Amino acid sequence: MDCNTCKEKKKTAEPVPYIAHESAMARQERTNKRLWIVVIILIAALILSNAAWIYRESQFTDEVQEVTQDVDTGNGDAIVTGIGDVYGSSEADSQNETPNP
Repeated sequence: MDCNTCKEKKKTAEPVPYIAHESAMARQERTNKRLWIVVIILIAALILSNAAWIYRESQFTDEVQEVTQDVDTGNGDAIVTGIGDVYGSSEADSQNETPNP
């Protein structure tokens, strides 16, 4: 076989038998039907998960609580920390200074 006859064969496609075409089309139709079912299930799951998050987030309320306290600090300012109250001098310019007891 030489290159000229090989090129001529490639130009003309061989006909596909009807039964092979029909079986391929039937297989493709089944695949498309399955893909549509998967798409519908995924859209329903997306809607349900978003609805569940909205429902969960609506269960909480934002509440503001204001606490006031009278503190006698003498001449300084009260500095409230997580470990307790620290009393410091109001005349200090730097926050790195240790507070006066």
